[in-house]
Amino acid sequence: MRALRMSENIVTVSPENAQRYLIDESRQRLVIVDFWAPWCAPCKVLLPILEKLADEYAGQLLLAKVNADEQQAIVAQFGVRSLPTVMLMRDGQPIDGFAGAKTEAELRELIDKHLPKAWELDWQRAKSLLAEDVDAAGVMPEAMSLLKTAYVDSGQRADIAFDYCRCLLVEQRLQQAQEILDAVTLADQNSDYQQLKAQLDLALEAGRAPELTLLEQELKDSPDDVALAVKLAVQYAQHKHEEDALALLYAYLQQDLNALDGELRKSFSDILASLAKGDALATRYQRKFYTLLY
Repeated sequence: MRALRMSENIVTVSPENAQRYLIDESRQRLVIVDFWAPWCAPCKVLLPILEKLADEYAGQLLLAKVNADEQQAIVAQFGVRSLPTVMLMRDGQPIDGFAGAKTEAELRELIDKHLPKAWELDWQRAKSLLAEDVDAAGVMPEAMSLLKTAYVDSGQRADIAFDYCRCLLVEQRLQQAQEILDAVTLADQNSDYQQLKAQLDLALEAGRAPELTLLEQELKDSPDDVALAVKLAVQYAQHKHEEDALALLYAYLQQDLNALDGELRKSFSDILASLAKGDALATRYQRKFYTLLY
């Protein structure tokens, strides 16, 4: 007889622990219930695959093994008529299942259908971080990174876009917030969209300090004045318009990496360094800068 494996992701069900593993645990994660018996040849093929997947999906699902010969009351309760039988449990109820054997690929497809997507986990993690303590060091950059990934991987879902946009507005990333809202389809322009659009419009209106407007006009009149461009970029950064600052300096770096005896390059690097570690904006412009260097 094959030795029984036990771990935090693989358990053997008995009358004493059935409530815990089949009901309570299914409220926390997906539970796969495998009804098997030592004499069942297909069971011996299926069980190692299920154990492998339980380990691979560690934490996302629990494999609960029921020996049909020993636990006939549980077998009867679930109405099992043949072996192997596999049931998927969520919130105390069977949600899917099959009788007989399946290949590993078929099992993966079945499991993936009932597990949250990676972008859903990123989204939930970001919301949890923001709910805990938005002012804690590193929370906002991490949450924004997770939301950006979830937004892209979900196919630009509007509800994720709105959460991402709220963070961008807090961080005064107004240009990025504008890009996100501009991508929202007409069908998704609900009250959340209208509220965020109004907040963005107010931020854009208030965001241009008089000194910025003056410097912008001066640079427009003297576009070849690199020193003036650096001065404007510094002001942009000080007013939390880091993307405007980096875009401006990068445009001049493309023309001359060593302009102003390296001052242009230094200002660009200083603004990058002022951003939080792992910041998506910093990462994007670091890559762009490397393409100029190499």
